[in-house]
Amino acid sequence: MDGPLRRTSFLQILVTFFLLLLGLNIIREVDSLGINYGQVANNLPPPEKVLQLLHALKITKARIYDTNPQVLTALANSNIELIVTVENQMLATLGDQQQALQWVTTHIRPYFPATNITGIAVGNEIFTDEDTSLMTYLVPAMVNIHSALIKTGLSQYIQVSSPNSLAVLANSYPPSAGNFRSDLNGIMQQFLQFLVTTRAPFWINAYPYFAYKDNPNKISLDYVLFNSNQGMIDPYTRLHYDNMLYAQVDAAIFAIARMGFNGLEVKISETGWPSKGDPNEIGATFQNAAIYNRNILRRQLLNEGTPLRPNVRLDIYVFALFNEDQKPGPTSERNYGLFQPDGTMAYNVGLLSTTSTTTSSTNSEPASASIFLTSSAPPMVKQVRYQSLANWMMFAYFCWLCKG
Repeated sequence: MDGPLRRTSFLQILVTFFLLLLGLNIIREVDSLGINYGQVANNLPPPEKVLQLLHALKITKARIYDTNPQVLTALANSNIELIVTVENQMLATLGDQQQALQWVTTHIRPYFPATNITGIAVGNEIFTDEDTSLMTYLVPAMVNIHSALIKTGLSQYIQVSSPNSLAVLANSYPPSAGNFRSDLNGIMQQFLQFLVTTRAPFWINAYPYFAYKDNPNKISLDYVLFNSNQGMIDPYTRLHYDNMLYAQVDAAIFAIARMGFNGLEVKISETGWPSKGDPNEIGATFQNAAIYNRNILRRQLLNEGTPLRPNVRLDIYVFALFNEDQKPGPTSERNYGLFQPDGTMAYNVGLLSTTSTTTSSTNSEPASASIFLTSSAPPMVKQVRYQSLANWMMFAYFCWLCKG
């Protein structure tokens, strides 16, 4: 084989291999990143427009905090994998088997499989709710919901779990010292046993922002934002952590293992960073929110696991899709959204670019790009940078082949 032909064959192999890698990254990007679609607001776009946004973002996983029939109908025949929620106040009622069956028959069965419901969150942060009586209802409600799914033939498609606040842990530092609060030991044993028996994941709502806000003088901002930093080494496992989120997840894994349930999958049901806050909410800025969520996206593109489980992709649901103007509490609670209700980006995390003119974000002003949610026309959205590069290379590759 002469020199030019040998070089041509090598280039063909190299370009094909690179395209394959890019293609795999694009597919996995869809598989790994989800979004929380909260609706505690009076100015949100209709669900049909939200579906356009999800498609534009190339996001195929979403979580809602109820079983809103408008949302369930709008997401029918889409490729969105949806987690729905049983509201906390319903738990006592669902302790009755017949009521649980009625709930599944009314809120799930009419929409499935057209709407791809893959999970039911029974309550949210029950173990740390102010109403401590809810804890006694949680596991019975989960058991009854699961039994109702079996009766309706849906249990093989829909998992049942319940998201937990990181406050269920008594210790989370270092990660290997992770353990649950002692007052939760009895109910946590039952909860974990249910998850293992039904092969459902342990969902955790993890917010490094709160740790930084409460102790900004001792916690590195770069460490919580996934920026370059020295990180920390767990003195017992010798594992290196370059960000707090992964350390929090591994602390939960260690806590679960200490209860005798090693191997249970852990997923992040919520994480995010507020773009605005009250004067005492240190770190709540557009700049920090953009950096945190942009770095989350970057890590998701790499399909990373945590240091303790490096070969197990960590599924993450970012909080939240929209700013929600009716959420109670401090200003930060109303400013976790990637988008304003009118479709304007609160800040650009790199998920998309648009044909609109944009302005650069600072720590005080958001980007002004819009995805045209107020128009009936589909969003004029360009692909993410990786997709554009792959398309360009594919075109160049075929042109090159034709010339050969």
